[in-house]
Amino acid sequence: MGLALAKIVSGGQTGADRAALDWALAHGLPHGGWCPRGRKAEDGTIARHYRLTETPGDSYAQRTELNVRDSEGTAILSLSRTLTGGSRKTAELARQYGKPWLHLSKEAEASRGDAAKRLRGFVREHHIRVLNVAGPRASTEPDIGRFVRETLDLAFEVSSRR
Repeated sequence: MGLALAKIVSGGQTGADRAALDWALAHGLPHGGWCPRGRKAEDGTIARHYRLTETPGDSYAQRTELNVRDSEGTAILSLSRTLTGGSRKTAELARQYGKPWLHLSKEAEASRGDAAKRLRGFVREHHIRVLNVAGPRASTEPDIGRFVRETLDLAFEVSSRR
């Protein structure tokens, strides 16, 4: 398919982050990223099978900044059209670092495949091999994980990697 996505990076929080890491694991794609010291997430401690590096501090903002900095581009997925909280901070940091970023909202997409098509084009256009995937936590948007997994499935059909 011409895409050379080599790694998914995320912060390990519930919701969008965790869905992206689980998707990478399920498809044999390397994953990683930064998480807060103590592997802190809203549901407790992030499991060790996620290959995340702990930040020096326990701040979510520090984790977010390092994941933006260390990736080649960021995809922020949400159900809502409006970025809030950490997702909005992720976009601000991407602009600050001059990194390409894309917001995909389930509300804004005309059909199920539109988000995937836009993500695939974004990765191709910017030659992204290390993609940071971010978005709301599960307590804010309970169904975000499904949207992330479906979008990644349609954008990067990696069944041949298995």
